[in-house]
Amino acid sequence: MSTVLTTTAIISGLCALFAIILTIADKYIADYGEVNLIINDEKEYKVDGGNSLLDTLRNEKIFIPSACGGKGSCGYCKVKVLEGGGQVLATEKPWLTPEELKDNIRLSCQCKVKENIKIEIPEELFNVKEYKVTVVDIQKMTDKIKKFRFQLPEGEKISFKPGQYIQIKAPEYEGNTEEVYRAYSVASSIKDENHLEVLIGFTGGICTTYMHKFVDVGTELDLNGPYGDFYYHDDDSEIVMVAAGTGFAPIRSILYHMKDNDIKRKARFYFGARTEDDLFLLDELKMFEEELHDFKFMPTLSRVPEDSTWVGDRGRVTNSIEKYLEDSGNYTAYLCGSPVMIQSIVESLNKKNISDDKIYFDEF
Repeated sequence: MSTVLTTTAIISGLCALFAIILTIADKYIADYGEVNLIINDEKEYKVDGGNSLLDTLRNEKIFIPSACGGKGSCGYCKVKVLEGGGQVLATEKPWLTPEELKDNIRLSCQCKVKENIKIEIPEELFNVKEYKVTVVDIQKMTDKIKKFRFQLPEGEKISFKPGQYIQIKAPEYEGNTEEVYRAYSVASSIKDENHLEVLIGFTGGICTTYMHKFVDVGTELDLNGPYGDFYYHDDDSEIVMVAAGTGFAPIRSILYHMKDNDIKRKARFYFGARTEDDLFLLDELKMFEEELHDFKFMPTLSRVPEDSTWVGDRGRVTNSIEKYLEDSGNYTAYLCGSPVMIQSIVESLNKKNISDDKIYFDEF
């Protein structure tokens, strides 16, 4: 038995050493020289070969959304590679549908630029910009969630749609040796072009640790954006908003948009939480109820203590949706939460005969 374990350990060690040697060789020995990067058949760049397509584009100030910071674990950074790019890697395939594979879609964080490469990206990504902002306010919302307010440099403005997100860079800090970007929905009004607000929950990850433990008022941050196809769409249907935790952020931006523009649509916000301690910005929500045309905040608590005086709905937020929504009503839904939560809510909405094309969601 000991011989088998020893042999296994030796083989594993040799494989690890070989992988390290290949990585070093690819980074320091392989010289791919200068290559051509052509985007959308009209923009051409001379770039150094050897980096990922995501990093190469970022070096040219072209920002592709990447919630995981380029680790191949979110599937956001998709681009169409028409020429070059090599074979699709095993690390990409779990994130690509058969249709996307057939259409030459790649994860830009996994695709290496080793030769002349030709790609297509949405034109709106050329409007994404990088900003150096200053933290001007931090407020504690719950035991895990903080609201951060950023100020843009004097003379700079940002334009986004209510519901879109930005990416914040967490630099190296004590306990972290790498720079990463993470995505956060904008929680503020689009009319305040000189400021941004975000809601960030502490998860123990690189960026949430940085924001909660190392960032103070006065700290300067690098961010880029805006991104995303989750945003407010104007029509005459009743709005169904559903979120939990920091999923409140894009809903808040949409509510401010409705208030700022005196949009007269019926809207209901179903918010899922564990206890009353997980509810926040209640005064602000009361303000929306008073000032919007027909808006109501409808929280549902899943873990109400026995001695609680809570008189609102209990259970999962899907229970409230099934309870209050009419079958075959004229609804448009905006959902923000975990993939599991989104899936269960979509199923509940489908049971109410709300079609998928009337359901917009943002997973995190």
